[in-house]
Amino acid sequence: MLRLPLVSLVLVTGFSGAALAEQPVRVTTESTAYCRELALRLAGMPSGTREPARRLGEEGERLCRAGHTRTGIARLRRALRLAQAKP
Repeated sequence: MLRLPLVSLVLVTGFSGAALAEQPVRVTTESTAYCRELALRLAGMPSGTREPARRLGEEGERLCRAGHTRTGIARLRRALRLAQAKP
């Protein structure tokens, strides 16, 4: 009876490790440099000038400049997703 939970734990841990190994590692930072990178990426997109992506991008940049980096990055990421979406 004691072996069953241990085997289950090993199976679950092994599965989780395999699932994580397949996903690429993505490192992000909460810095003003990352804000600028996202803003430049949005500016380079043709649909980045259309609403609501443009408005969210401007709001994200403003928040980053005001020191609200985390919230600004969230707005910029949302703007990028909207700009990438097909109309």
